[in-house]
Amino acid sequence: MFWRTIREDIRAVFDRDPAARNLLEVLVCYPGLHAIWAHRLAHWFYRHHMYVVARLISHLARFLTGIEIHPGARLGRGVFIDHGMGTVIGETAEVGDNVTMYQGVTLGGTGKEKGKRHPTIEDGVMISAGAKVLGNITVGKGSKIGAGAVVIRSVPPGSTVVGVPGRVVRQQHDALSARPPMPDLNHGDLPDPMAETLTALFRRLEHLEAQVESLQSRDQASSTTMR
Repeated sequence: MFWRTIREDIRAVFDRDPAARNLLEVLVCYPGLHAIWAHRLAHWFYRHHMYVVARLISHLARFLTGIEIHPGARLGRGVFIDHGMGTVIGETAEVGDNVTMYQGVTLGGTGKEKGKRHPTIEDGVMISAGAKVLGNITVGKGSKIGAGAVVIRSVPPGSTVVGVPGRVVRQQHDALSARPPMPDLNHGDLPDPMAETLTALFRRLEHLEAQVESLQSRDQASSTTMR
């Protein structure tokens, strides 16, 4: 199981980063991979109640990679952190299989409460750069979180979330459970609900202006006829 997990971590890099050219480059030059491996070691010590050792490993990994993963967090197989600088994953966060995260992502809490206080990220989710997912919420399978979004409510499976606070602007209705979802890495395929709303308002305004002009023309024609 250990070597299978290691192979899946490496395969995730090749599958999701077109810049990955060969095995040696991936092994020595990918801080996201190093952070995940350091976390797997730290998590083993954490589960065996050797908390200081676990935190020391986590602290060293943060110093070397710029990625902070609390040793209590649980990561699935095939997790990929691309670039990763500034990424923070909290103690009670749960990350499923085949999840992709980019730099500046935070899986954080929203207070000083005890127990589960960090998000659960289900399989096949993609979280873009700078996104913040906060609190004991769930991001459903195959969802996509846009860059800079702040997610504070649970997200249904297959959703696309953008904005501050995050809003679901698109949702797939196909059966995501039919196969293990893989992350959708198309960052450019994100709708802009603000732009769409403004466009609809401008169209409505143009329609109303045309109606007003039509009514004014009728009034002028009627006035001319009466004279």
